[in-house]
Amino acid sequence: MGILGLAKFLADVAPHAIKETDIKNYFGRKIAVDASMSLYQFLIAVRSDGAQLVSTEGETTSHLMGMFYRTIRLVENGIKPVYVFDGKPPTMKSGELNKRMERREEAQKSLDKATEAGDAAEIDKFSRRLVKVTKQHAEDAKQLLKLMGIPYIEAPCEAEAQCAALVKAGKVFATATEDMDALTFGSKVLLRRLTFSEAKKMPIQEIQLDKVLEGLGLSHKEFIDLCILLGCDYTDSIRGIGPKRAIELMKQHRCLEGIMNSIDKSKYTVPENWNYEGARQLFIEPEVADPDSFEIKWSDPDEDGLVKYLCNDKQFNEERVRNGAKKLQRARGTATQVRLDGFFTVVSTTPAKRKPNPKKDTPNKRGKTGGSRTRGKPK
Repeated sequence: MGILGLAKFLADVAPHAIKETDIKNYFGRKIAVDASMSLYQFLIAVRSDGAQLVSTEGETTSHLMGMFYRTIRLVENGIKPVYVFDGKPPTMKSGELNKRMERREEAQKSLDKATEAGDAAEIDKFSRRLVKVTKQHAEDAKQLLKLMGIPYIEAPCEAEAQCAALVKAGKVFATATEDMDALTFGSKVLLRRLTFSEAKKMPIQEIQLDKVLEGLGLSHKEFIDLCILLGCDYTDSIRGIGPKRAIELMKQHRCLEGIMNSIDKSKYTVPENWNYEGARQLFIEPEVADPDSFEIKWSDPDEDGLVKYLCNDKQFNEERVRNGAKKLQRARGTATQVRLDGFFTVVSTTPAKRKPNPKKDTPNKRGKTGGSRTRGKPK
């Protein structure tokens, strides 16, 4: 879920923090990609007649097809992706995970009814709701990335938090995910739609955290409290407080403690044993590995290894796989190119005002300052 309704809220109150751009503008950028989110997108997007793409043995291959071809597209556009996989979920996320399980159970019941009725549209709708990224999906993707020469990281906990840590440490430029809580974790730049923008013909959405804070008039700590108030994965929100009321309360009281002491609890329902302090701490100090402990390296693809893994084992088309490997290899040849803004510093084109010189800028007999004279002394 991330942060409930945050994307739309920012579009309304801080539109200058969001810009839509093309993938080519990230040439030479290192970008941390939320692997689980990407796999989920691939699993629900690459479908045929409401079912997953599978090998002849019935093994799902949609996630591998998406990972292979979309990653090639990123690399061909000069992007250096590093995929970050989720570790164990924090204990405070158990409530949200239980809700997701309940929603899947309801979706399964609805799917059974749709199947019995032969309603193709409803079958596809509820099939998508049942999609879940499994541990096996993740292991398949790691093996593929290794053969492609693309680095990946296994986070100790939340992938978005680890991505944000990499951005803050200057290891990568941005976090690529659809989950808005990457901003809550402190990622300076968030890229949405990166892994599927071309497929859906949508521009990439770039969100700058500093501009978000400027537009909201909040510090990052206050922004974290706002996100908890809006609704996050770690705790329920206060019933009756929507986005508009939430920002009003934050600007007035500047912290959740102040809000809790001021609101009418007969009007606004505060969850029992509301552990907003624990949620806040998870955002401020998430469980992440030291970014300096990772050696992030891109290497040449193993073409024969890819053919064996994708064609012999997964029944991919060999010609297409070999062509993909060659594209990766060609892209590696341009990897030494860097962005021009790495060589130059930005300078203002507005002429600087000249500081007055008390010795030269004194009025002469004609009422003009002597600083602009260029003639030599008269003979």
